Amino acid sequence: MTDKKKKKVKQRWAQKVSLTSNALDLEKGVFTWQDSKKIARSLKQSAEQSLRRKGSSFQSAMSMLNFYINRSGKNLESQQKEILEQAKEELRIIFNRKQKNRKQKIGRDKI
Repeated sequence: MTDKKKKKVKQRWAQKVSLTSNALDLEKGVFTWQDSKKIARSLKQSAEQSLRRKGSSFQSAMSMLNFYINRSGKNLESQQKEILEQAKEELRIIFNRKQKNRKQKIGRDKI
């Protein structure tokens, strides 16, 4: 398979996942916004209203955010990636979740 055909297949795969999976219905352009708190609130609202999600609202919102970051890859500007990474933290805050810190867990086990 040529590189051009591989690229087409990958683009179609991402599009198919976005259209046919149990994905959330998101506000248009949500991942291009410059406010991480606004992005997180929008993802939370979409996840809570969705009838198509399989997991919890938090899991669905975080999954969509990670999916977008991962699929954007090198095409995502560093400033926007930083905003989206901060949106992950904002999601954890508004869903009252703490990030699992492996180093802390290891440190407690040794005590």
